[in-house]
Amino acid sequence: MILSDENIARLAEIIDATQPKRMVVVSHFNPDGDAIGSTLAWRRLLKSMGHEVECVVPNRFPSFLSWIDDVDKIRIFKDDAERCSQIIAEADVLFFLDLNNVSRLEEMSASFEANTKAQKVLIDHHLQPMENFFDLMFSQPDSSSTCFLVYKIIERMKGVDVIDTAMASALYVGMMTDTGNFTFSFLTPDLYRAVAVLVEKGIDIARINVEVYNSHTEQRLRLLSYSLGPKMEVFEGGRAACISLSEAELRRFEFQQGDSEGFVNYPLSIKGVLISAMFQQTHRFIRASFRSRGDMDVNIFARRYFNGGGHKNAAGGKSFVSLKETVEYYKQSVSEYFKEQNIE
Repeated sequence: MILSDENIARLAEIIDATQPKRMVVVSHFNPDGDAIGSTLAWRRLLKSMGHEVECVVPNRFPSFLSWIDDVDKIRIFKDDAERCSQIIAEADVLFFLDLNNVSRLEEMSASFEANTKAQKVLIDHHLQPMENFFDLMFSQPDSSSTCFLVYKIIERMKGVDVIDTAMASALYVGMMTDTGNFTFSFLTPDLYRAVAVLVEKGIDIARINVEVYNSHTEQRLRLLSYSLGPKMEVFEGGRAACISLSEAELRRFEFQQGDSEGFVNYPLSIKGVLISAMFQQTHRFIRASFRSRGDMDVNIFARRYFNGGGHKNAAGGKSFVSLKETVEYYKQSVSEYFKEQNIE
C-alpha cells in the first residue's frame, strides 16, 4: 500500500491543529466493525488535535460493537435526522470512511447537498470510488480494511506514539472483522506489524474476540441454525449457494441489527462452493451480500446483476423484486456468469 507524500501533506494541512475546525466523520449504512472502528479511531485523533468532532452513521450498529470506547458518542441519523443534518450542514470538514459512494449512506446522503463549503475527504478501501465528489481521496483497494488504512495514515502523519489503547482497540476491531479474523483479504506482513504495534499499545485481543464473536443472543444462534438448515440452497453442481430470509422470518427470531453478520460466509466452507449470497428482505428492497473464493469476482458480479459492488471477494447490492424472484434471478445470473467465465 502506497500513500503519496502529496496526499499526506494535503491532509496534514486540512487537520492542522493550529486551526480548530468543526469536523464530521460519517460511515455507511449498516455500519460494521470496520466502519465503527475506523470512525472512532479517526475521531480520537481529531479530538486530540483540538477539533470539534461529531460522528454520524445512517442507522444503528450491531450490539457486539457497543463495548468500544466512545461508541456512545456516535449519532444515529435515523434516530435524529434533523439534528444530524444540521451538524453535517455546519461542518468545515467532512470525512467519509469505509464507503466508496455517498449512495451507501442511504437517506442520509441528501444531507450533504446543503453543505457546499466543507472540504470532503475520503478514506476507504473499496473499488471504484466516486471520484468527482471528494476534494481529497485516500482510496486503497489493496488495504485489508479501512482501519488498517487509517492506521497507516496516522503512522505516516503523526507517528504511532499518538495511538493510545482505546484507539488501538478500535483499529484492531476493523482489521480483525474485515479479514474474517485474519483468514482472508490482503494478509500482508505490514498488517501483522501493525497488529504488533497495537498489542504493544495494550489491546486485549482475547477480550475483543469474546465481545465481537461470542456475545450474541440465543435467538441469533437459532437464526443461524435456521439459515444454514432449511434456508440454505446449494446449486450449480455444488459451486454456488445462497441463504434468503424474509421479514417475517427475521421477526420470528427477534432479529436485531447485526444478527446476520457473517452468515454469508458459512456456505463458502463447503468444499467446491465458489460463490455465496445472502438475501435479506427489508420493507423497501432485498439487501444482497456476496462472498467468493479464489478468482471468482463478486465485485463485477454485484455491479452487473445487482446494482452494487465492493471487493473482488466481498460485495453487496440490492434487488427491488420479491424475495423469491430475487433468488431465481441470482441462480440465473450465476449460471450465466459461470458460462461466461468458463467455470466448470
